[in-house]
Amino acid sequence: MLEGLASAGDGAARALRRLGGRGASLWRRITSVQRFALVALALLGPLELADVLLPPPLQKMRDTSAVVADQHGAVLRIFPVSGGVWRLKADVARIDPNFVDALLAYEDRRFRSHGGVDFAAMARAAASFVSAGHIVSGGSTITMQTARLLEPRPRNIGSKIVESLRAWQLEERLTKDEILNIYLTLAPYGGNLEGVRAASWAYFGKEPDNLSPDQIAMLIALPQSPEARRPDLHPRNAIIARKRVLDRLASKGVFAADLASESSEYPAPKRRDFPSSAWHASEEAVARAGEHGRVPGDIETTIDRPLQSELEILARRSAIAAGKDVQFAILAVDISNNDVRAAVGSADRKAQGGWIDLTNRPRSPGSTLKPFIYGIAFDDGVASGGTLIADAPRRFSTYRPEDFDRTFRGDVTVTKALQHSLNVPAVEALDAVGARRFAATLAFAGADLALPLNADDDVGLPVALGGAGLTVRDLALLYAALGDGGEARPLVWLKAEAEAASKHPPKPAHLMSPASARQILKILAGAPTPPGRMPAKLTQEAPEIAFKTGTSYGYRDAWAAGVSGGYAVVVWTGRADGAPRSGVTGREGALPVLFDVFDAIGRTTPSRTSGPTLRVAEDTETDPPQPLAHFDRQNLPPHILFPPNGAEVWADDEHPEFVPAAEGRGKLTWYADGKPLGQNLAGEPVWRPSQPGFYTLAVVDHDGRTARSRVRIKTPGE
Repeated sequence: MLEGLASAGDGAARALRRLGGRGASLWRRITSVQRFALVALALLGPLELADVLLPPPLQKMRDTSAVVADQHGAVLRIFPVSGGVWRLKADVARIDPNFVDALLAYEDRRFRSHGGVDFAAMARAAASFVSAGHIVSGGSTITMQTARLLEPRPRNIGSKIVESLRAWQLEERLTKDEILNIYLTLAPYGGNLEGVRAASWAYFGKEPDNLSPDQIAMLIALPQSPEARRPDLHPRNAIIARKRVLDRLASKGVFAADLASESSEYPAPKRRDFPSSAWHASEEAVARAGEHGRVPGDIETTIDRPLQSELEILARRSAIAAGKDVQFAILAVDISNNDVRAAVGSADRKAQGGWIDLTNRPRSPGSTLKPFIYGIAFDDGVASGGTLIADAPRRFSTYRPEDFDRTFRGDVTVTKALQHSLNVPAVEALDAVGARRFAATLAFAGADLALPLNADDDVGLPVALGGAGLTVRDLALLYAALGDGGEARPLVWLKAEAEAASKHPPKPAHLMSPASARQILKILAGAPTPPGRMPAKLTQEAPEIAFKTGTSYGYRDAWAAGVSGGYAVVVWTGRADGAPRSGVTGREGALPVLFDVFDAIGRTTPSRTSGPTLRVAEDTETDPPQPLAHFDRQNLPPHILFPPNGAEVWADDEHPEFVPAAEGRGKLTWYADGKPLGQNLAGEPVWRPSQPGFYTLAVVDHDGRTARSRVRIKTPGE
């Protein structure tokens, strides 16, 4: 063979030389690989050459509907492709085998054995045409029909020849099941329906995995004349065609005669709507699947459909009761792995702003961030639940906060300050923690604050009372971290993401210590319950919920966020355009819905053994250690802003050194693994790591108070 190729190569070279200097020059310029390819193509027959140059057009199969399902495979929503066509990708392995057998018996009984063209069927079709004077049967195989669906052509002899050649190409490239999958994806079923799955959903409201004889016959009859036999437009024609298919299948022994006769009497099915629950969550799933490089098709999410359905009904009912154009957004997260189990982006798409996914729009969080301010203060050792803190008029530079009811209570414990959402103590605690550090901690956890336009990219003390924007998703992430020992991880929307995370768990971001998170949960669980709800400690079966409410300035946003039984839930309500709702607070507008959500979780999910224990301990307000008896921000240690504890920092030739940052009193001195850092010309500390790996940074103030940060330096190629 190699000798033949060499001889052919010599011949090709001679042919190019005969073309003159131009041909010889071309032969010299091309590579040896290109010469070999040229010779190989010259040796192929014309049919093989045409097959290489004109492959079958399979691109149409790339444009299929996205089918979004819940964690158990139940379909939530189906998306049409361009032009509003419903085209769902078929998989023979997931289609009723009785339908497949009946289809082959009716359309192409030698499908499994022929090479794309059934010459016996073609001869029979030609003979019947001669004897009858008109077309009785077409003789096209399923493979030929598939070629026609991929590349529509006029129905004539020339097209039949092209379809036969295309059928040969398909058989050479694909398995029989792969050809069937294409046919069952593209077969026309009338109107904007393509493929057996789209037709089954449209006419039977289900996947075609378990079909009755009448349904099988209808799905076989429709592609033969899809417009004339549409059950929704021409029910009589559909019934007649179905009966013809049933009778023929009965004659072939596919169905029993009495069963076929009974099935033929059923009325024609009516057109149904495609599934459209979890509207916004499904859009999020499609977007995330695209980010992961997946083409549209079946996408499994972490959503739990029963819970999702209950919360959609709850949101709609609550919005109707709340008044015109009021919307709700709800997110429920399984804390054990941060899977999103339910996501309601709006209560009603018909109301103003209903098409917007309101779980992903920054709104003022009100007081919902106060637990995290106190949690960090607990970690700093300047407060505990029993620490006394002043609730009295106080001015912080130009900022003077007031409590919501415009009254002051004097010295109160941190527990009472948080349970009753007192504003001045929260701002006092944030001033001690550091607003910039607090914002950096939230951002490192995955919840970036959206600052007001006039904030000059700096965070101020008003953030304690909702002076920066957060989304429902951000807040759900933070409360899930609160229920998971202070460790924050990204929310998970896709089942594929959840499976990947189970094999390679992502490194969590540290929000607060487990002890502080536990103490905050206990404090929140002791807050006054909404009207009509018995405190959980007085009942046997009611879930104990650690919750916090929030109300934005001007009553534009009402919030409730909570943790219970291994779930974190966030509820937002308001108007999508940000218009105020006078007098509607988080406690009145959102908290009752939060409790209803946890009731729904209890009904729709099995009993859980994981998740935080929220029974309020007796020592929530026991006397703290003496240094914590009164809130004293003078004893605060410095706070490292960059790099935060647990961070991974990238270093390369362009960025070989870093300027660490911290907040503290007086002169700050920096160390890396015990060695002092140098300074640049501006007097700032400069750190140049010697190699990749783990380091401990330490900063010490003039009184000897120290803060540490454990970081990892990563370099290219590591």
